[in-house]
Amino acid sequence: MSIKNLSYKQTEITGGFWRDRQEINKNATIYAVRDRFKETGRFDAFKCDWEEGKPKKPHFFWDSDVAKWMESVAYITYHGRNAELEKEVDDLVDLIEKNQDENGYFNIYFTVVAPEDRFTVRDAHELYCAGHLIEAAVAYYEATGKDKFLNLMKKYADYIEKVFKIEESAEFLTPGHEEIELALVKLYRCTGEKRYLELSKFFIDQRGARPDKEELMIYNQSHMPVRQQRTAEGHSVRACYLYSCMADIAAEYDDAELKTALDSIFENIVNKRMYITAGIGSSHHGEAFTIDYDLPNPNAYAETCAAISLAMFAGRMNAVSPHGRYGDIVERVLYNGFLSGLSLDGRSFFYENPLEIVRADRTRNVSWGAKEHFPLTRRQAVFDCSCCPPNITRFIASIADYICTLDEDKNILYLNQYMESSSGFTLGGAEVEISQKTDYPWDGRIEIAVKGMKNKTLALRIPAWSDKYEITGAEAKLTNGYAYIDVASDDFSVTLQLDISPFFIESNPKVNANAGRVALQAGPIVYCLEEVDNGPNLRDITISTEPDFKTVWNDELGVAAIEAKAFRTKPCEELYKKATFEKVEITAKFIPYFAFANRDDCDMLVWTRLQ
Repeated sequence: MSIKNLSYKQTEITGGFWRDRQEINKNATIYAVRDRFKETGRFDAFKCDWEEGKPKKPHFFWDSDVAKWMESVAYITYHGRNAELEKEVDDLVDLIEKNQDENGYFNIYFTVVAPEDRFTVRDAHELYCAGHLIEAAVAYYEATGKDKFLNLMKKYADYIEKVFKIEESAEFLTPGHEEIELALVKLYRCTGEKRYLELSKFFIDQRGARPDKEELMIYNQSHMPVRQQRTAEGHSVRACYLYSCMADIAAEYDDAELKTALDSIFENIVNKRMYITAGIGSSHHGEAFTIDYDLPNPNAYAETCAAISLAMFAGRMNAVSPHGRYGDIVERVLYNGFLSGLSLDGRSFFYENPLEIVRADRTRNVSWGAKEHFPLTRRQAVFDCSCCPPNITRFIASIADYICTLDEDKNILYLNQYMESSSGFTLGGAEVEISQKTDYPWDGRIEIAVKGMKNKTLALRIPAWSDKYEITGAEAKLTNGYAYIDVASDDFSVTLQLDISPFFIESNPKVNANAGRVALQAGPIVYCLEEVDNGPNLRDITISTEPDFKTVWNDELGVAAIEAKAFRTKPCEELYKKATFEKVEITAKFIPYFAFANRDDCDMLVWTRLQ
């Protein structure tokens, strides 16, 4: 692999927007998730002493919840050790060691609840849990140097290879929920043992190709061999975990067929099946992709984990063939559909992320017990299915994974995400350092300093939303979404100025839900209206085509808000009347979408009518 993404281990976020959120993650969110997991019995479940009749019966995905929390601790402690959190992880590792079978197998549910069903129920998350444990073990070893956890998971991976690849003695051949494929690639890159990479490729190659071994289903992307797939189908998190690993394998093996499939799937998602917030999986039925342009707003599912999985997919595509469009999608995830899943104080979470809230719709069926499904309007401290909270903690802690990509053959450093940060690495045999000073995304100015890159190339991503940009300090050539700069000295600096002025976005007219409506964006951030700022009946607000935007700082939320000229229908008492088209001028007040539902329980709207 000559192209690779720079790891969070080589980068430190030093200030600004993401430093603030990493501090909240480190000081609040990681403990909030831990405490909820302890209260619900997830930590104690690792003792493997549950018996029938006892409370807090383990669920078959509990291993994965805690494993992601352990992985989060590893990322947090890499740049600053934390004895309290490390002890928590070490205690859990000791319990894994105590309760692991001699053959290497470890799974709480299939040890204490249904031991007779091991590797017989494809959709029971055994390999999914194993994958998250493996990823946690790799991260913890790289952060602390402690190898007990890693060795335990290597033994488990060896057993999985024996059961699934060598003997084919399991009742199924590929997992119902993808994840272990990603973990095995990480295990290979950590240990250098190629058989782990080959086992990951085995799972990829067998998916959808062996109807004699497993039911072929669209829901879990096994409806056809992966190299034949061209559209995003089924459960959206499972799908993008699969596509992420397909990208890993395509990069490692230079697999042209996989690349062709991935290009088509990526385009299908971002051009036909993705919300403006980068939310994916529009239906709560199966948490799934549906059909092209089916993107309803009030009951959008758009799971937080799905947004994370899309960033994982897009980020890995940059290591296959760098292009600015991948960084554009990662950025859209970061500042919108992912970040909305976490409260501003870092202590509560959304599983679903709607683009509109109309509270009256939720109570209109007063004479019927059955209710329609709508996303929650308030974030929760914990869910029965708690995949999202620890996924958030590990994603924020390792956010620097998405900043840089290196092409070692061509000596190119791609700068994908703009965050105040400092990175150090080797490129073309030289020690290189790059730092960014910026108040992005609130300000479009990014000051970049590079050392050790004389006669190499620096490529700066120019976001598709920035119609105007200015580079001072160097000449640049724009290609595939990057401004390529020939670095003339080993002590080099350049300033990029992006235009973060507010602008409207319209959707493809095939998206019926957004017909005649626009969304407001400034820089990478999508904005929304809340009832608390604008009064009730948000859908009546009509935005002027000459909005006279004014950006103001909202101290209550700690975000930049935008005010715009708008209109409301003149109030009347009649249910229907002859149209007079009389409007009352108002000032509409927008806040970043990620900040909604942090004050009163109220209506919210992303797509507004245009005058």
